[in-house]
Amino acid sequence: MSLSPHYTDAVSLMAAAARAQGGIEVFVNISEFEQSFMTFEKMTAPDEERRSWLGGLIADWSPQQRAHWVAEQVLDWSGIPTVNVRAAMFVENPILTWLALGPLSNGELRLPFGRQRLAPIASYDVAELCVKILVDPAPHISKSYELNGPELKDMHGFAEDYGAALGRQVTYVPEEVETWNESYVDSVLAELPHTAEHLKTLTRLIAGGGYHGATDQLETLLGRPPKSVRWALENHPRIRKLASA
Repeated sequence: MSLSPHYTDAVSLMAAAARAQGGIEVFVNISEFEQSFMTFEKMTAPDEERRSWLGGLIADWSPQQRAHWVAEQVLDWSGIPTVNVRAAMFVENPILTWLALGPLSNGELRLPFGRQRLAPIASYDVAELCVKILVDPAPHISKSYELNGPELKDMHGFAEDYGAALGRQVTYVPEEVETWNESYVDSVLAELPHTAEHLKTLTRLIAGGGYHGATDQLETLLGRPPKSVRWALENHPRIRKLASA
């Protein structure tokens, strides 16, 4: 299920149905990377320590991020054998492959991330991991995996990947966070406030340095290196369409 103000309701209904049916072998929950920060231990740590993890934002979660937190608690309380797949931002996120398309057509990657580095994950890898867990769930029950892409890159590195995918020169042009949110999120998603607030919170967290690490869990779990940002962009329908324009 994608971003929705009814996300927690949907997970609760799924858990209730699974309990009523019984005999559930595994419930694979595609959660979010932020949940690794939203633990009781980390949220009650001293402010300075919390800021070192979250780039200065210590409590500004979006409604969707809070919904994922509640969803994980519901699944835990339900007693259903669950695996939480806490994926970092997808390469396919609208921020990177939809809202950025206008400037990209002019050879500019306009994003509000300054000099921050990011390791987004290809949805292909998350799908493959979920299938692997479903096929052989026993080793994964009751575990939570914090997953991101194979390499931390700054936005100049991203611009090179976009350029390779589009077959043209792309230059990174940094923008101020709230200006970018107003221009690219509010203007497009005015009728979807839940989605808009999540994306705006995400840009603030990234710009504040909240995603400065990378783990090797995905490579360990898949038994191969994760797909690169460039691979994901080259295989994205919107980017491919722009490349052929």
